[in-house]
Amino acid sequence: MKNFILGFVLLMVANLSNAQGRLSDHNTIGWYTTTITPRINDKVSGHIEYQWRRNKLVKDWQQSLLRVGLNYKLNPNVTFHVGYGWIETFAYGEYPIAAVPKRFPEHRIYEQVVINAPLGKASLLHRLRLEQRWVGRLNAPTSEKANEYIYLNRLRYMPRLDVPIKGKFYAALYDEIFIGFGENIGENVFDQNRVGILAGYKAGTKFRVEAGFLNQTVQLGREVGGKNVFQYNNGMIINTYLNL
Repeated sequence: MKNFILGFVLLMVANLSNAQGRLSDHNTIGWYTTTITPRINDKVSGHIEYQWRRNKLVKDWQQSLLRVGLNYKLNPNVTFHVGYGWIETFAYGEYPIAAVPKRFPEHRIYEQVVINAPLGKASLLHRLRLEQRWVGRLNAPTSEKANEYIYLNRLRYMPRLDVPIKGKFYAALYDEIFIGFGENIGENVFDQNRVGILAGYKAGTKFRVEAGFLNQTVQLGREVGGKNVFQYNNGMIINTYLNL
């Protein structure tokens, strides 16, 4: 069943990549993330995360994202997580995500499970996340804040492979796909896909940092001139993790 679902998803993405009659928007991005995990007890920990997402690497805003949540470690390889996210998305690129080209807010609740499968010295992580999203909509160019909030559902799946290189250094590769479902989805059942290639440094169990290349493909939930719009965003990613 798992192989069938994965095959279906890959086929859908392939079909999208071959589709004609679309508009393309190319941007150079930089994502800079700090994640703090304060320990509460042996099984429970907190989660504090901020992502400073920029267009033109650092020059302009792409998105501001704050997450807070709780982790529950069922065993060394399985962790459950629930959390809340507050996001502001800005008008960037040739075809902004919102029809009214202004920044808009989003409130998000999410649940996820992370399964870590050791592969010798390497490890393969699977993260499955379900999101309930309330996305702000501005109805006119004169609006200064969201006139209404649209409810959306989204499912995310990410496999990530971490491979030790030498000593405290490692390399990582991941691919995350986003699928929208339910009412109000619009054009983007396929919401987006992210591919990252990273090199990292792990200083014990309390600190690690990693940096590398990120490719983000986003399908807008609206059409422009009767055509679907895809953003192709490429750039740099830097992640910092603190375990307290």
